[in-house]
Amino acid sequence: MIGIFDSGYGGLTILGQIRKVLPEYDYLYLGDNARAPYGTRSFDCIYHYTLDAVRYMFSQGCTLIILACNTASAKALRTIQQHDLPLINAQMRKWENEKIVNVLGVIRPTVEVVPSITRTGHVGILATPATVSSESYVLELDKIASTIYGRSLIVTQQPCPMWVPLIEAGEHNSDGAKYFIRKYLQELLARDPMIDTLLLGCTHYPLIQPAIDAELASLGHPCKTIAQGEIVARSLADYLQRHPEYETQLQKSGSCRYLTTDDAERFSSAATLFLGNTVQAERIELTVNQ
Repeated sequence: MIGIFDSGYGGLTILGQIRKVLPEYDYLYLGDNARAPYGTRSFDCIYHYTLDAVRYMFSQGCTLIILACNTASAKALRTIQQHDLPLINAQMRKWENEKIVNVLGVIRPTVEVVPSITRTGHVGILATPATVSSESYVLELDKIASTIYGRSLIVTQQPCPMWVPLIEAGEHNSDGAKYFIRKYLQELLARDPMIDTLLLGCTHYPLIQPAIDAELASLGHPCKTIAQGEIVARSLADYLQRHPEYETQLQKSGSCRYLTTDDAERFSSAATLFLGNTVQAERIELTVNQ
């Protein structure tokens, strides 16, 4: 299976796009809703929570796991890849012959497209406080722009702490949401009026992308807004072509199973908002590895 992990519901926007591009594979989605949001937690906490979920998903038969959570990708992915995956793969080879597993993130494939889009070289990042503080997008954009495109970018970040709570409360079309959309955009553009490309650095944000675009238009500042779902889906398809050692291990019956660490009925109801179709979730428990 291909596993899609998020601290809550936002990763469903990634899952939806991946299933459009790669509908034949089996999927397992896990939302750690009981411990969300991750965006305000410490590095160690995010790392342990994410590792806990990754280990559980491997135990359920996942071969590849996508951290469809920008906070987890920013704060836990590198440590898991460098420190934990070698041990996990060693165990896998002992238990299941030659099976190998991997964990991928959403930040690298997203930033790879940005330098080719911006005309002014001024890019804005809208994200959670934890993703902003990690500076993962700033570092990756600088690396990609200089090594592949031979140019430098001016990157300005804007933390948007109120957007995820509003979206998960179903209030993303409310006047309150419009207030905070305008507030954060004004703060960002006041610091760099030359921004012409805005990266939505949270998987929840596609639900308010139309409102963001409308607010930019009303401010007289048209920007290209970039969501992650389609980009990550195309990147995964390319990855599977380049890595048959993973692709050949994946089941292909087109199934999808949904797990949550919180109330299953509540998750199923909220998932409809993100996917546009009814799902039936199961509740599971995770323990923190310290």
